[in-house]
Amino acid sequence: MANLYEQLEAMTVIVADTGDIDSIETFKPRDATTNPSLITKAAKMPKFQGVVDDALRWAAKETGDGASEADVVGLAIDRLAVGFGLKILEIIEGRVSTEVDARLSYDEKATVEKARFLIGMYEDAGVSRDRVLIKIASTWEGIRAAETLEKEGIHCNLTLLFGMHQAVACAEAGVTLISPFVGRILDWYKADTGRDGYPADEDPGVLSVTGIFHYFKRHGHKTEIMGASFRNLGEITQLAGCDLLTIAPKFLSVLRETEGKLPRKLNALDSPAKGRDKIEMNLDVFRKMHAADRMATDKLAQGIEGFSKALVNLEELLAARLKELD
Repeated sequence: MANLYEQLEAMTVIVADTGDIDSIETFKPRDATTNPSLITKAAKMPKFQGVVDDALRWAAKETGDGASEADVVGLAIDRLAVGFGLKILEIIEGRVSTEVDARLSYDEKATVEKARFLIGMYEDAGVSRDRVLIKIASTWEGIRAAETLEKEGIHCNLTLLFGMHQAVACAEAGVTLISPFVGRILDWYKADTGRDGYPADEDPGVLSVTGIFHYFKRHGHKTEIMGASFRNLGEITQLAGCDLLTIAPKFLSVLRETEGKLPRKLNALDSPAKGRDKIEMNLDVFRKMHAADRMATDKLAQGIEGFSKALVNLEELLAARLKELD
């Protein structure tokens, strides 16, 4: 009997949720995604010290004499993100996701400008924009920025997505892909209710992604759904059949080591009956639905704060290394 990984791969695109090049080489997923925390972890590895140093030296040269440490480090982070993305693209056949600074999440114009800059760096390295997804937080401003970028052929991955209102707004904006955070939804409900856990088929994160899946398929939205942020194997197997799932190496290993039958749980043929009626989305509806959803409100704010802190940690790491290079 095939292992769970092989069965899941037959119905769902598996994405590696890691910046660890070794893990990506081991599992060879079609796509891969990174974030500042994963890049920071990779940047601390001795074998990648050359990549970090090259990014800092390049940034120092680009910014010129007299540039502030913050300017050099900020540019080096962009270079480093793209540098790791390029290394990943040498291994995988599909796309890599590269994240826009989370501190720009409520600034539509700045998000667009940063995304264009990142894509420009990839294109300067000879990589087509079709192989890159720009990760943007699913705020209203982020979604509007993604709508602009998609019209320019810059494909986006809308992250920190917790509610149906965010998903619908993304789909209507023509976003390429969304990343609902399954495990973080579960975390919130466990804390809010005091429960220790949920059966996989009652997991609030699983139910959220399932609802989004059937809504998109019922109404013909082309936006891909990539479940993310898993806390246990049951969440993954319960979403078998989702368009994509981004999975950490520890769970990829378990899937490969586990045999047993893995049935398809999400099927577009079921969506006409299971998908909810169409939601007419606009700014007012988005704001009202977001305010009414305590979980989405809390987790979006926490997620942006967490991503921002991860970026500050990376800045501190690079600033310290920059001093060593002087």
